[in-house]
Amino acid sequence: MSASGALSAPPAPDAARSVFGPALPDAERYVARLASDGVTRGLIGPREVPRLWERHVLNSAAVAEAVPEGARVVDVGSGAGLPGVPLALARPDVRLTLVEPMARRVEFLEEVVAELGTPWRVVRGRAEERAVVREVGPVDVVTARAVAALPRLVGWCRGLLRPGAQLVALVGARALEELPGLVPELERAGMRDVHARAVGTGLGEAATTVVVMTRGPR
Repeated sequence: MSASGALSAPPAPDAARSVFGPALPDAERYVARLASDGVTRGLIGPREVPRLWERHVLNSAAVAEAVPEGARVVDVGSGAGLPGVPLALARPDVRLTLVEPMARRVEFLEEVVAELGTPWRVVRGRAEERAVVREVGPVDVVTARAVAALPRLVGWCRGLLRPGAQLVALVGARALEELPGLVPELERAGMRDVHARAVGTGLGEAATTVVVMTRGPR
């Protein structure tokens, strides 16, 4: 905590340099904004500030391992920009759109994009809205972090998930435990090759597991 009583951003761990490379200063600016505006606007809990890097930023950047090169990525229910912002900082080859329905979160995301000087787009709305689908355009990968249960998430993202597009979801331990029982329902919804994948295994406590699935031809 700083002398003014405001929460201070934690320093970047050594792993951040290998993950973000030349984009590390931008990642540090993003973490500083999460620790300040993110907290005051209710996007990040104050107790999360000391572990912003491991629990949120590096954890989100690890998703990059599951994203193909040059992919058009849409981060739905982006909130404070997780996992989309760290993912795109770690992978400047991807084309990122952040989709978020809440005005105060959209404002935060627009400020982040402006501060970092990136070409990312911010779209206000819900993934299931036709206007959002039209504005977003073709998608290769949809990402989401703790947005909804997987069957509901697939339903919301159906319009974005054209044949061959992938959904990469950061989920909790309970969702992973339930995944085998959900596979038939997800397949009935048109998804194929549903599986869990460990990512960021070299990042210590920032390592995580994502659920990856591909929209089938129907």
